[in-house]
Amino acid sequence: MKNILLVDDHNIVRQGLKNLISLEKDLSVSGEAASGLEALQLIRKNSYDAVVLDISMPDKNGVDTLHELKHIAPNLPVLMLSGYAEAQYALNLIRSGCKGYLSKDADSDEIIKAIRLVANGKRYISAELADLMTETLIKPTEKLLHETLSDREFQVFFKLASGLSPTEIGNELNISIKTVSTYRTRVLEKMHLKTNADLTYYAIKSGLIE
Repeated sequence: MKNILLVDDHNIVRQGLKNLISLEKDLSVSGEAASGLEALQLIRKNSYDAVVLDISMPDKNGVDTLHELKHIAPNLPVLMLSGYAEAQYALNLIRSGCKGYLSKDADSDEIIKAIRLVANGKRYISAELADLMTETLIKPTEKLLHETLSDREFQVFFKLASGLSPTEIGNELNISIKTVSTYRTRVLEKMHLKTNADLTYYAIKSGLIE
């Protein structure tokens, strides 16, 4: 029996996933969290075989939660199950350490398949993500701008685009304002942009934030 931790701020989503998983003999939901902070607290205290993690959550989004989780439990497999399409986040988050990425509108059979693979230590690659990865290999110069960012740069980009100040970002990531400024400069250079407003516009246009 594989023990699964569900992390999503919508109770109806967690309940739906829990009902779906309860039909499987080899999978069991042994923990639920409505936020990234709550999830990290549970992971410090309990043992899980896999985490199903949403991106858009209060107090600590899925991008930050994944980053911190990899420091707390580096071998714990994570499946990102998000309302955002693969093209928007998948490649960045795969590089950040998740074992799979799946859109919430996927069929129930596909969701169970993904959870089972990840819980057994394997990587789940959807057909959409496979296409994206193939395109990246064939045409590496045609990456989306945010896909050129490192794990930490992507975190800072996401927060700047969401309107957080350098002080707020420093506090959330436990780094100095000077370090935040350094990352901001790198992000702007890599993405060929000039201001935080440009980052926000890019993120909205690309469907990374609403």
